[in-house]
Amino acid sequence: MMTNVTVSEAREHLADVIDQARRRHEPVYLHRRGKRLAAVIDAEDLDRLIELAEDAIDIAEARAALAEEGEPIPWDEVKADLGL
Repeated sequence: MMTNVTVSEAREHLADVIDQARRRHEPVYLHRRGKRLAAVIDAEDLDRLIELAEDAIDIAEARAALAEEGEPIPWDEVKADLGL
């Protein structure tokens, strides 16, 4: 199992590092001097993570908007403000 490798090892075995991240759908962490610097992950996994993060932000913003108090704005006023 190669979930933690040094940057030097990753450089020497880049194809293997990429293959492992893609096959196992788990990140391979790159270390230098004992400090974790980066991770190699499958591109599709990254896309899913970004989508989930964007969904979470949208949900939080929607909840915040629903929690706001105030008078509703009439549709005609909204259209006028937008120049429609």
